[in-house]
Amino acid sequence: MTTTTYNLSINQCANLISTVGKFNSVLVQGEMGIGKTAILRILEKMYPDHIPVYFDATTKDVGDLAVPMFEHVGNDGVVRYATNEELGLHLGKPVILMIDEFGKSLPSVKNALCQLFLERSLFGKKLHEDSLVFATTNLASEGLGDLLKAHQNDRVTNVIMRKPDNMEAIEYGIENDFDPAILAWYKDTPQLFHSFQDYNSSSENAYINFPNDPSRVSCFTPRGGERASNILKLRDHMDNTTLTSALMGTIGERGALDLMAYVQLGDQMPSPDEIKNDPTNAKIPTSPGAMCMVVYRALAIMDRESIKPWMTYLNRLSKEVQGLFVNGVRAKGYSKQDIVVNTKEFQDWCLANNYAISN
Repeated sequence: MTTTTYNLSINQCANLISTVGKFNSVLVQGEMGIGKTAILRILEKMYPDHIPVYFDATTKDVGDLAVPMFEHVGNDGVVRYATNEELGLHLGKPVILMIDEFGKSLPSVKNALCQLFLERSLFGKKLHEDSLVFATTNLASEGLGDLLKAHQNDRVTNVIMRKPDNMEAIEYGIENDFDPAILAWYKDTPQLFHSFQDYNSSSENAYINFPNDPSRVSCFTPRGGERASNILKLRDHMDNTTLTSALMGTIGERGALDLMAYVQLGDQMPSPDEIKNDPTNAKIPTSPGAMCMVVYRALAIMDRESIKPWMTYLNRLSKEVQGLFVNGVRAKGYSKQDIVVNTKEFQDWCLANNYAISN
C-alpha cells in the first residue's frame, strides 16, 4: 500500500470478510497488538450458525497440517490424509477459519495453505461451501519476519488494518469493562493510537513501538492496554511500587507513569453506591480526568436500577461531561443503549438540551 487512505478499521475488515470470504481469502495486515485476532469474534457474532476455527500458523510445520493413512481399495492400497482438526476441514459444517500469523509461518506451511486459500480444500478435504476464510499477519515494515512471495500474495486479497483511534478504543473498553482510569487516559492521550509510520523518529512519540528503536522493550499497544486494565482492577492487592512496575512491563515506562497519575484521581470519584443511594449529594470530582472516569464507569456498569439516580447526578456535572455520557450512549454497538434511551429522565434531558437520539 502506498497510502494510508485505504487502511481499514477492524469493523471494515470484518465486513469485507463477511462479504467476500466465501470465495476470496482476505489477508489482514496490521501493526502488532491492534486487535486483528478480534476479527474472529466479530464474525462469530455475525454468523452464529458458523463454527469459529482458530489456526496458529506459527506453531505448525507442514507435517502438522495432515498425516498420511494407508487404506485398502480393492486389491490395491492408497494413501489418504487426515487433516489437523484445528483447520475444521473434518466438521462438514460452515466454519469461520482464521489463519493467524500467516506471514511468519514456515515456507512449506505457506505453500500448503495457499491451496486452502485459493481452492477451499487441502489434502483432498474440502471446506463447507458456506465457510469464510481469512488470515492475519503483521506489517513487513515492523521487521517481525512477515514475508510473502509473489505467488502467495496472488492467492489472497491483501488489506491493511489501521489502529483504532482513542475514541474507538474507549468504546471497546466500555463494552469490555476496562478500568475507568485507563479510559480517561485514552481520552486525553490520542497519540497512544498513532502509528510509528506517522513519525520520523521514536523521540516524537514516547509511548508506541518503533521497529528501528530496539531500546524500547515495552511500549503501548491496544492489546497492552487491555492487559494494563486487568492489572489496575487488582491494584488493591499491590503497593504502588509493584503496580507501577507491572504497568511499566506491560505498556512501557512513559505510559505507566502517565497512567498512574490517572489512578491517583480515583480518590476523587464517588462510589457507584453513593451515586445510586444519594445522587443529589454524592461528591463531584474536582478534576476533568476524574469526571471522565465517573462517566466511563457509569456507561460500563449501567443497569435499569442505576439509570434514574445517575441522570440526577449527571445533571450536576458540566455540560461537557454530560455530552461525553450522551456520546457514549450513542456509540454504535453500546449494549446498554436501550436501558438509557427508553428512560424518561434521559428523554427529558434530550428535550431540555434540544438533543435527539434514537436506539
